[in-house]
Amino acid sequence: MERTVNGGRRLVVIGGDAAGMSAAAQARRVGPEDLEILAVERGSVTSYAACGLPYLVAGIVPRPEDLIVRTPETFERDFAIQVRTRTEATDIDLRAQRVHTVDAAGREREEPYDFLVIATGAVPNRPDLPGSRAEGVFGVQTLDDGVRLRGYLEEHRPSRAVVVGAGYIGLEMAEAFLIHGMAVTVLEAGPEPMGTLDEDMGALVREGMVRAGVDFRPWTRAIGFETDRGRVSAVVTEDAAHPAGVVVLGLGTRPDSALARSAGLRIGSTGGVAVDRRMRTSQENVWAAGDCVETFHRVSRAPVAIALGTHANKQGRVAGTNIGGGYASFGGVVGTAVTKICGLEVGRTGLNEAQARAAGFEFESVAVDSTTRAGYFPGALPITVKLLAERRTGRLLGGQVVGGEGAAHRVDVLATALWNGMTVEEVAGMDLSYAPPFSPTWDPVLITARRLAERAY
Repeated sequence: MERTVNGGRRLVVIGGDAAGMSAAAQARRVGPEDLEILAVERGSVTSYAACGLPYLVAGIVPRPEDLIVRTPETFERDFAIQVRTRTEATDIDLRAQRVHTVDAAGREREEPYDFLVIATGAVPNRPDLPGSRAEGVFGVQTLDDGVRLRGYLEEHRPSRAVVVGAGYIGLEMAEAFLIHGMAVTVLEAGPEPMGTLDEDMGALVREGMVRAGVDFRPWTRAIGFETDRGRVSAVVTEDAAHPAGVVVLGLGTRPDSALARSAGLRIGSTGGVAVDRRMRTSQENVWAAGDCVETFHRVSRAPVAIALGTHANKQGRVAGTNIGGGYASFGGVVGTAVTKICGLEVGRTGLNEAQARAAGFEFESVAVDSTTRAGYFPGALPITVKLLAERRTGRLLGGQVVGGEGAAHRVDVLATALWNGMTVEEVAGMDLSYAPPFSPTWDPVLITARRLAERAY
């Protein structure tokens, strides 16, 4: 078989979402004109906003098409990138530089490559419990998942929902069910929602959920599912059966590195594909990017696997630049994330207390209650900011924010400080913007940093 059609070099991309298509598009922009690019995607669409799935289910986003950034036709027309959807890569032969694929019709192909990008994403954690495959039990990972769940709600009109797991997706789905007027129960194995927050900050999120009408059950694990004629009817725990017309499993994800592992590529301690700063794997001319890889945390300096579209797009762009003959590197992460839950904005960045201890830091922490605007200005809402700093050096280690409208993006100030290794004393002296509609005279970030600086040194 000829390696390419046009006599040039050939790039094959496995995975047609954020990382994969960013890599393909960037390689086209900076690479040679005769670079042939093929992307294979096991789903039905490319380049969609997975973070918008809860809002599609809620009906806030009217149509699935609204979440699609670029279609396969757009990539072929504007970038000369051939895309095959509903086509799964099942094997990689690193020695022969070939990818074995199977499409939805069962047709098999051997695709040769000169350059390969693995962007297989993440897979949801789905426990193999009695009844877990029943109709009405959903994981929400892909656009197809979101479409199926929304269709199920429209067809069956369930009145009760149970969400298993209180992470970001689980809580966003709980709010989506509230918008549909359903009674919602959230089961969480830990003490508070959002385990990436400290317990005191998670408690603020729980209080907001309960005010909104969510039945939150801490220290509660699902052990099975009751069914009625093949459809889920309840989630079973050790001490109760919680009625449910629909169930969402929000138990997090893990890197989908199985294909890379079976090919013989090095896998990191987190289960993600091991890559260097240029997104190169352990095999020459093979790159990996997105939720399937592990990267390094700029604060803990430890490997982490964090599934976020922001990282995936950046990593894909880095891989594509290097494949195209340029030079780029990925600078790592600090673990920044935000969400909106039941009228609360929630943000976090860096390390929480448990993570700081695990990384070997001695630290101090301070939480401060304030308002999102000047207290006298209409619309001022409560906000709590919590910061962690290393003892003696005062270096900022992490921050968490929970509050009303205007709270969440304050975490970006903290993320910037973390990225640049600032101390809390330096953060307290920053020249942040002020006007009564946006902040008190002393912004909550500055107040918290100042109080922590008094304790850290």
